[in-house]
Amino acid sequence: MIAATRDDTWLEPPDGEDFWVFGYGSLMWHPGFPHLEVREARLRGFHRHFCVYSYIYRGTPDCPGLVLGLDRGGSCRGLAFRVPAAEGADVMDYLHAREMVTAVYRPRWLTVETARGRLRAAAFVVDRAHEQYAGRLTPQRTVELILQGSGSTGHCLDYLEKTVRHLDALGLPDPALKRLLRLAHDRLRA
Repeated sequence: MIAATRDDTWLEPPDGEDFWVFGYGSLMWHPGFPHLEVREARLRGFHRHFCVYSYIYRGTPDCPGLVLGLDRGGSCRGLAFRVPAAEGADVMDYLHAREMVTAVYRPRWLTVETARGRLRAAAFVVDRAHEQYAGRLTPQRTVELILQGSGSTGHCLDYLEKTVRHLDALGLPDPALKRLLRLAHDRLRA
């Protein structure tokens, strides 16, 4: 595992307590950490958006891909994972190494809503001041970047397909992602 550098953005797990992690993209279908429970959850104030240029996992600096970020506004449905206290430090190390490799996200404790009440969950919100923040791209440009992007963990199109498939299987469809997937498939057929 890559050792992440601790700084003032580092989230410390609560001492001796289980805690929650909010997943909205690949964490939903590939969390990569031990957890005791999973709940459907809604995060208000942020939405799932292809707004992060990927230079490592799904692209390169010379040929960037595009991945999801939690961006300001709206709401996002995803999954909350309960991490056992005994695994807290290791899970937080893993999450920082995975999500903060280029520091494009800001780790935060946010409130998510579940059918069984509100929870405080760790989440990684896009840093709009970071050079990898793509902002609002046209659907056509978004699809171009998704189709060109390929990095250390695979192709962007595969990332989009898995995210859409997983959200549909959970009964949490995302119409905007489905539109992007249709545009990507149409472009490949053309």
